[in-house]
Amino acid sequence: MVEDTTRLLGLAGLAVVGVADGPDGPVVDLVTADEQARQCPECGTPARRSKGRRVTRPRDLPVGGRRPSLRWCKRRWRCDEPGCRRGSFTEAVAAVPARKRLTARLRAAAGAAVADGGRTVVQSARDHEVSWPVVAAAFAAHAAAVLPEQPRPVEVLGIDEIRRGRPKFVFDEATGTWQSTVDRWHVGFCDLSGGQGLLGQVEGRTAQVVADWLLARPPQWRDQVRHVAIDMCTIFKSAVERVLPHAQLVVDHFHLVQLANATVTEVRRRVTVQAAAGADAKATVSGSCATG
Repeated sequence: MVEDTTRLLGLAGLAVVGVADGPDGPVVDLVTADEQARQCPECGTPARRSKGRRVTRPRDLPVGGRRPSLRWCKRRWRCDEPGCRRGSFTEAVAAVPARKRLTARLRAAAGAAVADGGRTVVQSARDHEVSWPVVAAAFAAHAAAVLPEQPRPVEVLGIDEIRRGRPKFVFDEATGTWQSTVDRWHVGFCDLSGGQGLLGQVEGRTAQVVADWLLARPPQWRDQVRHVAIDMCTIFKSAVERVLPHAQLVVDHFHLVQLANATVTEVRRRVTVQAAAGADAKATVSGSCATG
């Protein structure tokens, strides 16, 4: 029964030695079933002397609609290799890496829910009962594994800024000024002619930040960019003219319509004020004539 339960749990390197009912679900007792877990992570020497046991409680995905409570009783070993700097270590397996409180598959599932399931980071965190920074890191790891090192060439590149969070500053005692460590503005680069979507996002909103991202692309990639769509921002214009001098700048429709609407609104307000002032002047003159 233990072997079948171990297969049902499906955590490689761990064996189930007992299952009991708990207040919030099944309590699963585990032991290490991988001999490589006895090898020192620093020098790779198999350990022979134990320093005792310790119990950890890593969190895992639900099984059969219920989330099990794992209790992993693992050994702490001494490394007898004279030249090794690691005096002791605790058993770890790939399914539950060292110093991790979540199983690897729980982290992977949380990140995949954002990447492939269409969930937000906050929603995935709630569904998997973890914090949103854990899901954000899992999503980044998932994306890094599937995304290419460089985006495919694009003909129409879109550049725009987005505001997120709050800026953070630290006091520089050498200069006696406050220096920004986290910028509230980010710049995104999008593929407007293909299906790649967001190509990259960098912190900051300066011409140098935009130029650095473009210069990180191969020369062949930059040569294939024919048009660059931006808002009416001189920062983007300066960077594009410096790095992509052959590309034609295009102002996107939204900002043109927004500027036109703002201009019409300004004219309407000015004419309304002028008309009201003229009406008041006429009423004053008429009142004066009537009195006279």
